[in-house]
Amino acid sequence: MAETLIRGADHILTMNDRREELRGADILIRDGRIAAVGHGLAGQGTVLEARGCVVTPGLVNTHHHLYQSLTRAVPGGQDALLFGWLKTLYPIWSRFGPEEMFVSAQVGLIELALTGCTMSSDHLYLYPNGARLDDTIAAAAEIGLRFHPTRGAMSIGESDGGLPPDSLVESERAILEDSIRVIDAHHDAREGAMVRVGVAPCSPFSVSRDLMREAAILARDKGVMLHTHLAENDEDVAYSLEKFGCRPGQYAEDLGWTGPDVWHAHCVKLDGQEIDLFARSGTGVAHCPCSNCRLGSGIAPVRGMRDVGVKVGLGVDGSASNDTGQLMAEARQSMLLQRVANGADAMSAREALEIATRGGAEVLGRPDCGQIAAGKCADIAIWDTRGIESAGSWDPAALLLAGPSRVKDLFVNGRHIVQDGHMPHLDLAAIVARQNKLAAKLMEA
Repeated sequence: MAETLIRGADHILTMNDRREELRGADILIRDGRIAAVGHGLAGQGTVLEARGCVVTPGLVNTHHHLYQSLTRAVPGGQDALLFGWLKTLYPIWSRFGPEEMFVSAQVGLIELALTGCTMSSDHLYLYPNGARLDDTIAAAAEIGLRFHPTRGAMSIGESDGGLPPDSLVESERAILEDSIRVIDAHHDAREGAMVRVGVAPCSPFSVSRDLMREAAILARDKGVMLHTHLAENDEDVAYSLEKFGCRPGQYAEDLGWTGPDVWHAHCVKLDGQEIDLFARSGTGVAHCPCSNCRLGSGIAPVRGMRDVGVKVGLGVDGSASNDTGQLMAEARQSMLLQRVANGADAMSAREALEIATRGGAEVLGRPDCGQIAAGKCADIAIWDTRGIESAGSWDPAALLLAGPSRVKDLFVNGRHIVQDGHMPHLDLAAIVARQNKLAAKLMEA
C-alpha cells in the first residue's frame, strides 16, 4: 500500500463541490487516490512538506496537437490566418513518420507536466509514412501523464475541394477500421483510467458529412467520446454557410455531434442560439485563448457560455499555433480576454483556474479527476509561492495574478512525476536534442 503525505500546505484550492479553500492542511495519497484531506493527517509512507506552497488539482488540457511541437514558429505560418497557416504547414507535416510523432508527443507532454498539467487530450488527425496513434500513446506512458488521445482523420483532399493535400487524407473505410482498432487496443473505460481514446474527424472542411455521421455512430457504439474543431473563425463559419447551408452549430446537431459525450475545440464564433444548444445538450468546449489570439480568430464567448451552463475547459492547441504548451498561461489569457470583452469583473483568477482544472475534467467526462477530495484520483500540482513571481502578493492563492508558471511538484495517479521542478525519470537533454535533430531535418527537406 503506497502512501504519500503532502503536509502543511499554505493554501489548498480543492475545487471540490463546496469549492473549499484550506489553509495549513494536508493531503494523504494512497494507491493512486486521495485518501483524505484535512488538518493533522498522518501517513505510513513518504512525507512531502508543502509549507510556502499553494496546492491545486492538476491542470487539464482539453485540446492539443502534440505532433506540432516539431513545427514551432515556422516562418511561413507566423503571420497567417487559419486556412493560409494550414496550407503552409501541411507539406511539412506530410514528411512526418512514427519517430516524429513519438518524440514530438514526448516534448509536448513534458512541457505540459512542468507547467502543472496532469491530464491531456491529443487530436492527431494525420498519419503519414506509417505513423499511428499508438506512437503518441507510447510517449504518454513514458512521460506518465493521464492521456486522452483521439483518432482524428482527414478524408477530403484538395482534388475534392478540401484544404489538405491528397497525400494526407485517408479513405473513410480505413479511418473507421483504424478507429475501431485503437479503441479496442487502448481505451480503458474504468474509473481512474490512464488512457481513454476518442474519435475525432479533424473538421467540417476536411471530412465528409458521411464520415462525421458514421464516426458519431461508431463512438457511441464503443462508448467513447467525440471531438472536432468547430466555429474557429469567420472563414470557418463562411465555409459552413456556403457548403452546408447552415451555421456550424446546426451542422453539428444534424450529424449527431452534440451531447455530453462530445466536445468541440475553439467555438470562437458560436452565436447565442448555438451556445444555448450546447448548454441544453451538455456539449463541451475546449477554449484555446492563446491560439485564438495567435491566429487572429477572435475572443471566444466564454462568459456567455458559462453563464448558461456550457461545460468549458482549456486547451493549449498545437504548438504550431501557440507556440507553447503552458496551461497556466492559457488560464491567465482566458481570464484577461474575458475582461477585455466584458469588463474587469467578468472573470476572477479563481474561476479561470477552476476552468483549467475541474472544468477540463468535466469536459473530458472525468468526474474522478479535477478536484482534491477523498476518493478522487491523486492528480495534484504543488506551486511554490516563495519565489520572485509571488513576492509582495497579498493573495498567494490568486496564482494567475501573481504566481509561478512552473510547478514545483506534480503527482499523477499518485506517482511523483515532477520533483522539485525536475523530472528525474527522464533524460530531458537527450529528448530535446532528438527533437531538435528531427526539426533540423524537416527544415532541410
